[in-house]
Amino acid sequence: MIRDTGVLLRHYLRQVFKQKYGLVITAAQPLFFLVLFGPLFTRIGSWEVLVPGLIIQLGLMSAGMAGFGIVVDKRFGVLDRLRATRTSRLALLLGRVLSNAAVLLVQAAALIAVGYALGLRAPVLGVLLGLVMVLVLGISLAALSYAAALSVPESLFPSLASTVVVPLMLLSGAFLPMSMAPDWLYALSRANPFTYSVDAMRELFAGHFLTSTVAVGVGVTAAFTVASLFVGTRIFGRANA
Repeated sequence: MIRDTGVLLRHYLRQVFKQKYGLVITAAQPLFFLVLFGPLFTRIGSWEVLVPGLIIQLGLMSAGMAGFGIVVDKRFGVLDRLRATRTSRLALLLGRVLSNAAVLLVQAAALIAVGYALGLRAPVLGVLLGLVMVLVLGISLAALSYAAALSVPESLFPSLASTVVVPLMLLSGAFLPMSMAPDWLYALSRANPFTYSVDAMRELFAGHFLTSTVAVGVGVTAAFTVASLFVGTRIFGRANA
């Protein structure tokens, strides 16, 4: 399975990096927020608060929309050809989600580099740990995106994806900490797993490593990833049975 996953990972990465414009377009919106909104945000917050939120936004917009790729493969019969191979269903899924997570990692690193140029002063260890969390989140988001794309009609996936991704992004506190929100909105945000990821990344970027916020964020992220891979594998296997 490991060999098959590696072969598929290299294949999908070659496809992605052949289309360099796609990488730039996906990361463009968080970069615009960073450059145009960041100088205003620093009046009420800091780069160490804004940048982690924008990275989560990038993850939701990049890996969260990964299902578009499998919609195209399904339409042109690529999934049918994969079904004829002996490759395990988990390898077929992991090859895809790992490529999406790798792309997200590259985009997040670029976003952080721009953040440093603008005034971000996060410790290197905090940034590296944050990137690990981004990688794990990318895997979970891509797995769920593929599961959703295979579970609904092709015409419904774009509207479904945007309907789910936008509220998750807003409720995560990506732009402003949810501690500033009214009580009802704050309570609603606690049901969003990405809220805990954002909070943990902000702690890491602030140089606070051994805190309950980081522990909860890592735990929620790990549990969400395991559940996402389970759901994604089941649905991916059923679609290719």
